[in-house]
Amino acid sequence: MNKCIVIPDSFKGTMSAIEICDIMTKAIHTVFPECTVESVPIADGGEGTVDCFMYALNSKKIMVSTTGPYGEKIEAYYTRIGNKAIMEMACCAGLPLVGDNKDPSKTTTFGLGTLILHAIQNGCTEIVIGLGGSCTNDGGTGVARALGTTFYTSEGKIFNPKSDEFTSIAHIDNSKTEKLLSNIQITAMCDIDNPLCGPIGASAMFGPQKGASKDMVAILDKNLDALSSIIYKDLHKDVKEIPGAGAAGGMGAGIVAFLGGKLKSGIETVLDTVHFNTLLQGTDIVFTGEGKIDAQSFHGKVISGIANRTKAAHIPLTVIAGDIGDDIPEDVYDRGISGIFTINRKALPYKELKSYSPEYLKKTMLDILHFYKAK
Repeated sequence: MNKCIVIPDSFKGTMSAIEICDIMTKAIHTVFPECTVESVPIADGGEGTVDCFMYALNSKKIMVSTTGPYGEKIEAYYTRIGNKAIMEMACCAGLPLVGDNKDPSKTTTFGLGTLILHAIQNGCTEIVIGLGGSCTNDGGTGVARALGTTFYTSEGKIFNPKSDEFTSIAHIDNSKTEKLLSNIQITAMCDIDNPLCGPIGASAMFGPQKGASKDMVAILDKNLDALSSIIYKDLHKDVKEIPGAGAAGGMGAGIVAFLGGKLKSGIETVLDTVHFNTLLQGTDIVFTGEGKIDAQSFHGKVISGIANRTKAAHIPLTVIAGDIGDDIPEDVYDRGISGIFTINRKALPYKELKSYSPEYLKKTMLDILHFYKAK
């Protein structure tokens, strides 16, 4: 074997994607010392997304003084590849930043806007944003304000609306933001299709985990609905039912409405950014994996995205998982996958298996590689 690619998702709660890449790479070099290994750890857009890109692309961390969910001063970072900046909203508006002080009616994405502005002012013309892990429900209004958007009351006064004050917005002036972003391409990594409002919208589905009570969920949903109406009136964009509009507290809607950006599958964004199709040239085999492979793995997730491309390139794809569900499609081997393996070697409860996972992953990789070598 001369060249292979390792491109795993994390085994959530057990091993990060970067750890898995390291274990897989060491195993490959044990059996095939001269093999070239391309490592591409996958993140879902939440905390750790930028770190994965830095690992895969060997890019540098760019530190920025910005603000957190409640306007407090913090240091955050993004990475840059040429004129492309990659960032995650979790670094400025992530759940870990608020600790026990959760209140999605008051938190803001303004700090993320500061990061975007910094990237643009330093020559970036393309921005990729991971939307996972947010503590906000502001529909992207914070980001918009940081980039020049102005919100007015019915009295014509400028104000900075919180997430429970959107019903007071009478007019939105987005002209400065549109001018700033006129030559900027913005893409958001988004793997959910929830609309902005309603029973499966941003507030109802994700508000409770951010600290919203049942009453607050109703208030937040009403306010996002009001925001969508003003956006339609003033910006002429209908974002309410866009699949993914409800991602990250309505940030999906904000990306489209205020920034003129696009929502794109996380795995497709990763694969395009690392030039996966180019990496595939001359590759003998690709290894991927995730904590559990099941029916959901084949609906726009990591494994399905990779399999679509390896199949087109006629390159074998081996999947290694912590667990294998009973609902895997019967035609799985017609979808670009050559083999599926689990690292579990003993019938033990998850809590006990967790500590063995790195060792078992290494042993499973070695078993597969020795078999491949012997063919």
